[in-house]
Amino acid sequence: MRWEKLLSSKILGYDKNGLRRNPSYDGRSAFQKDFDRVVFSSAFRRLQDKTQVFPLPESDFVHTRLTHSLEVSCVGRSLGNLVGEKIIERHLRLKKNFTKFHFGEIVAAACLAHDIGNPPFGHSGEDAISDYFNTGNGKFLKEKINDAKKWNDLIKFEGNAQGFRIISQLQNPDIQGGLRLTNATLATFTKYPKESFFEDDALLTASANKLPKIYKKFGFFQSEKNIFQTIAGEVGLIKKTKDKNAFFWCRHPLAFLVEAADDICYSIMDLEDGSHLGLVSFKETEALLLPLIGKTKLKLYNSRDEKEKIGYLRAKAIALLVEQLADAFLEHEEKILFGDFENDLISVISSRKPLEKIKKVSVEKIYSYKTVIEREAVGYEVLGGLLDIFVSALLDSANPHLSHRTKTIIKLFPQQFALAKNSEEDFYSKLLQITDFISGMTDSFAVSLYRKLKGISLPR
Repeated sequence: MRWEKLLSSKILGYDKNGLRRNPSYDGRSAFQKDFDRVVFSSAFRRLQDKTQVFPLPESDFVHTRLTHSLEVSCVGRSLGNLVGEKIIERHLRLKKNFTKFHFGEIVAAACLAHDIGNPPFGHSGEDAISDYFNTGNGKFLKEKINDAKKWNDLIKFEGNAQGFRIISQLQNPDIQGGLRLTNATLATFTKYPKESFFEDDALLTASANKLPKIYKKFGFFQSEKNIFQTIAGEVGLIKKTKDKNAFFWCRHPLAFLVEAADDICYSIMDLEDGSHLGLVSFKETEALLLPLIGKTKLKLYNSRDEKEKIGYLRAKAIALLVEQLADAFLEHEEKILFGDFENDLISVISSRKPLEKIKKVSVEKIYSYKTVIEREAVGYEVLGGLLDIFVSALLDSANPHLSHRTKTIIKLFPQQFALAKNSEEDFYSKLLQITDFISGMTDSFAVSLYRKLKGISLPR
């Protein structure tokens, strides 16, 4: 892969005249515009009421998906700038059209959007949607979808693929290209550039008989696979399979930085949240963070209170991790550009063991905390219930004599979906419209709508 193509500022989509847009100069780079378009999108705004770790948090301190995404974006920008500076020094031809800041801008924009497709109630929301189709009340729908790949999209519902669908199609649905982001940002956003259903024994690791860890998930549904194919061609991604009918590419190099920024933030910030909520003691949190700051001098450390100390250690730890990850990327640049690097960057830095210890404690004391589990269980009930209601309405909509109940449920759908009107669309597309609606809800709205439709509470 070549950096000139990888940093493509061409915009996905066309204007109403069928010509590729040529935006006028307004002081922003194309990649800064990507960042701004994500910020002003309604899907991004809804992240303020979506679970990070603690669903429907009563404390105003803990992170939501919105604050998490903002922090990941800041870390990603730093990583991109550090890497970009050295890449340009190594490839002097890039100086003509690029600066280190273009690298940082691309990574920052992709990081900002990285969780935009996550449904309510965090990762348990993804599982709730998957389980509905795989083992729940929706499993009988398989007979209506005569395509294994399309069915696999539903039984393995993936927030990353939903995010790609949102930014490439659903936002500004009347405009080809959705948010009209650059190909570089869209490719960097896609950490898992493959379809959900894939079989190729030649790509399986011999030891575990499965795909490498960095391809454990998928990045686009069947409905968007051709869009990603276009993007992959524009930026020059290497296809991982010789099968012409399979959609599987290597990662865009900067996607490794998006993943690393996310890994840093959720590891460190989730621990900080757990500490402030009393799930992990101050002494244990301090002991977990100190190995990450190396020999850094702790100025005025003893004069701070416990919360300030944890915040101080967190900042120092993130700064050190950013340096290590940038160095790791640069060390493996050649292998990454050939599409042969199949590890996450965290796994090849010197601080990997302290991070693994933090994750272990987080699993034991934070992610497994009773209230977190209880509220995740509520998410299963709410999302499963909503899917039941709207899928039933979809099935009834085929009846020429619609019941009043079905008419009422269909009216609750946003206008852009209009289930009853899209009679020519296949059933898979209609089910995606339902998951679009439900996965796009905030935690509070999902609970409120469920309670109203079940008659538990009345609309005000």
